[in-house]
Amino acid sequence: MSASVREIRIQLPHIDLAARVYGPEDGQPVLALHGWLDNSMTFDLLAPKLRGLRIVAIDMAGHGHSGHRAPGAGYQLWDYALDALMATQQLGWDKFSLLGHSLGGIVSVMLAGAVPERIERIALIDGLVPDTGEADKTPQKLGQALLAQIDLAAKKKTVYTSIEQAVQVRMRGFMPVSQLASELLAQRGLSPVAGGYSWSSDSRLTLPSPLRLTMAHASAFVRAVQCPMKLIVAEQGVLVKEPDFATFTEAFPLDMQHLPGGHHLHVDDEQGAQAVAECVQAFFAAS
Repeated sequence: MSASVREIRIQLPHIDLAARVYGPEDGQPVLALHGWLDNSMTFDLLAPKLRGLRIVAIDMAGHGHSGHRAPGAGYQLWDYALDALMATQQLGWDKFSLLGHSLGGIVSVMLAGAVPERIERIALIDGLVPDTGEADKTPQKLGQALLAQIDLAAKKKTVYTSIEQAVQVRMRGFMPVSQLASELLAQRGLSPVAGGYSWSSDSRLTLPSPLRLTMAHASAFVRAVQCPMKLIVAEQGVLVKEPDFATFTEAFPLDMQHLPGGHHLHVDDEQGAQAVAECVQAFFAAS
């Protein structure tokens, strides 16, 4: 655990969120949002390197030490955006900045586009807009999502005999990470169960989305952002692999910086965390 970090809980009317707080009380308020199936430990190498910022890194709903949504509820992007906005109200922040990785970056852009008067700056790490889908595919996608929700009840979570085994499997997951990153995420993401350990994230997080934004929707959110926005692109990350990424970003006045590393470059090793920190620090210092 970082020397200057403390744990808090943020009680919203509909869910209880856990968070890790870094930096001085009088620092610039920054809400940090992690990626899909990660947790707030993803910022544990980066956040202590950022001076002058009061960073509250939440475990997003269904992740880490935060609560899971009620039966029948889902994990749509706008649900995360509401959680984030309500969390800042609980913290007493009228205006604040956002630091988002992957899914957290996507939610940050949507929130900043929806309530631009509340957001001062946005720093994004290898995340900008969600995977999109056009209208003609919507009925088919909804059908797949509905059936997947019904089938979920029969599925069991994987149980690992040791923490080390869970860490090794996570390293080779859908979004591969280093051993250091996997160990950090495991500190907050694994729970003891009968026979060993299992990831505590809500199983519903793996369900397909019942509705995707169209490309026009995604563009509208980016266009609606009124504050300065910095996008850090991992040279071996997911954004550069998107065939339309370069064309999409050319349409907006984005401040982009490419850094070596994979999708989790800010937590894979100290070198990557330092490179991201220098980039983010300079961005916030310009305010």
